[in-house]
Amino acid sequence: MLDTIGAVIVKISDWFKNIQVQQFLSVVAIGFILLTTDVAPDRASKATIDKLDRMVHQEDPQRPKTTKEWQDQAREVKGKPGERLERIGEQSADAVKEFGQMYPDVAKRSANELEKNIDNN
Repeated sequence: MLDTIGAVIVKISDWFKNIQVQQFLSVVAIGFILLTTDVAPDRASKATIDKLDRMVHQEDPQRPKTTKEWQDQAREVKGKPGERLERIGEQSADAVKEFGQMYPDVAKRSANELEKNIDNN
């Protein structure tokens, strides 16, 4: 029995040793932000909800962004597999195109930061 408890304690301590401090702090920070941000629909003001809605839809107003929009679209194409596949294809192409436009900038900034880190070491 003591061997089992000891083995469990060793596994837990090994697990804690493997967790990196940055990952832990990231999770704590995100949790803090989520718990302290007042954006829940039942507590948020109409102005806040409208502002968030505008921010979400500024890129491509045609592609669904919220769960409600996805559900509405699913109801529209229910029983129409051809139309559903067509929309999935269009939206996937749009998403890949959007990611493709964003990727070079992210890669360039990452490379610059890597060079700075190498130069500092």
